[in-house]
Amino acid sequence: MEKEKILNIAVIAHVDAGKSTLVDAFLRQSDVFRNNEEVVDCVMDSNDLERERGITIYSKNCSVIHNGVKINIVDTPGHADFSSEVERIIRTVDTVILLVDASEGPMPQTRFVLSKALEIGLKPILLINKIDKKDQRAQEVVDEVYELFLDLNATDEQLDFPILYGIAREGIVQYELDQPSNNIDPLFDTILNHCNVYPDYDNQPLQMQISALAYDEYIGRLGIGRIYKGVLKQGAYYIRCNEEGLEKKESISKCFVYKGLSRTDVKEAHSGDIVVIAGMPDINIGDTICEIDHVQPMEQIPIEEPTLSMNFHVNSSPFAGQSGKYVTSRNLKERLEKELEVNVGLKVEPTDSADCFKVSGRGELHISILIENMRREGYELAVSKPEVILHEDENGIKVEPIEEVVCIAPSEYQGTIINKLNLRKGVMVNLEEENGYDRITYTAPTRGLLGFRSEFINDTHGEGTLVRRICGYEPYKGEINQRMQGAMISTETGTAMTYALWNLQERGSLFIGPQTEVYEGMIIGESAKNIDMDVNPLKNKKLTAIRSSGRDEAMLLTPPRIFSLEEALEWINDDELVEVTPDAIRIRKKGLTAIERRRLYRQKMDQEG
Repeated sequence: MEKEKILNIAVIAHVDAGKSTLVDAFLRQSDVFRNNEEVVDCVMDSNDLERERGITIYSKNCSVIHNGVKINIVDTPGHADFSSEVERIIRTVDTVILLVDASEGPMPQTRFVLSKALEIGLKPILLINKIDKKDQRAQEVVDEVYELFLDLNATDEQLDFPILYGIAREGIVQYELDQPSNNIDPLFDTILNHCNVYPDYDNQPLQMQISALAYDEYIGRLGIGRIYKGVLKQGAYYIRCNEEGLEKKESISKCFVYKGLSRTDVKEAHSGDIVVIAGMPDINIGDTICEIDHVQPMEQIPIEEPTLSMNFHVNSSPFAGQSGKYVTSRNLKERLEKELEVNVGLKVEPTDSADCFKVSGRGELHISILIENMRREGYELAVSKPEVILHEDENGIKVEPIEEVVCIAPSEYQGTIINKLNLRKGVMVNLEEENGYDRITYTAPTRGLLGFRSEFINDTHGEGTLVRRICGYEPYKGEINQRMQGAMISTETGTAMTYALWNLQERGSLFIGPQTEVYEGMIIGESAKNIDMDVNPLKNKKLTAIRSSGRDEAMLLTPPRIFSLEEALEWINDDELVEVTPDAIRIRKKGLTAIERRRLYRQKMDQEG
């Protein structure tokens, strides 16, 4: 029987360039779906959070058949916090489709994912997407991509990349801007012409490397990776080599390959294919599966170090346990251990307290996605302010992560953005102006950028675009001011009253509306001054038997500021926590009473003194 021809491709791009939409078009135009099947947009973004936020969080696989060739397609995350996912996945593919927005052009994350593909020696295909935009500038964008390739030291062969133009949303790809098309066949044909199918190495000893992990409630931990050589057989015994150089004999209980969107159980899989295996409980990223009598471990896959940490506390507020099912430290510990099974960029460490765990990850989004998932599963917890992880270089100098920040916003906001980034120890790299919009590029310490996103959105009235990516480590930049405003702290437990809030709104902005349940130590608003204020939101108007001569003026309340999880984490200071439950996100002081807060402040002063 003739061996199946296999090609593996990855779609790489910046956030919101249209990766998942393009994969939809691949699937729709390859008859993966039945005629009567209802198909949702971004079908690969199967997780609820992915759908709501419109981002890909976990890389996913699917396959299509075109002209007798099986094409495994990997949809990769575009957000910088999930860059380690992209890096690993790129190693398992034969070529990448670099998707670039026809008006935005290459963004910082485009640079990162492309550099990884070029390092490995892949020859990308460029697809300029969204050419139907009014402000599209496809030809200029192609020139910018050429410059990017040159900056990244691409070889002559890599510089000779095919260029296609498309509208992924409509399932259209064309060879030239003025050559209309009604399908994505030009892309399929370019893939097959530009890239050779994987060679037939079936008769060589098995060599497979794990590049991703998954978990199944019934069969346990799953390893996902490419078979580089040989044939993998279900039920057979193999040697698994890990990063410590240990070799362990284990059997494969299940083997799956991708057909369309589904995993299909197979007895054996061949060289070139991406497979999912079960039966090895301790399998990890970078492990190599080899024949028992022919052990040849592959080069380890480096996993990027975390840059941020937060403390996850058991929820100790007066409202603890009102809406969550899982509230104990044992529940919290088990859930975090389960997350470590598949989330390799995450690190969990115990602390001095049994009720607190230090969780480190690649960025605010990386950790907040985990918190949001836990919240939806019925967990309650309290989370501390994100802290940047500092390192020492070989000379013993303290260094911290530095990010490249690109802000695109109307020119009228230029001064505000530059001023804010300068205060956060940022250094301007570039400033370009075009069609009334400025593209401001800075490098700034990650520490200084905590909380910047929500300020930026407010300052630009939602018209700005902010993109960040970690670009290295530099010596510690010194102290950076935290939030300038103080907090309004409730001194009482009960139901907030309209009268009390009406009087308080003159002294700052409120986070709650009337009839909200509050407790002592809960933060109900932001003070207009830079000091904390103890306030009583329960105070009601005294009723008297005497009618007032004039009518009471209507008590009009300004709508409260409602925080998302990320905004709350960005807003808090070191002495505050975000309380996360299935039905609420509250902000509170670590010390709920005034006496506790004074004690914690004295302790902090003693430690610093």
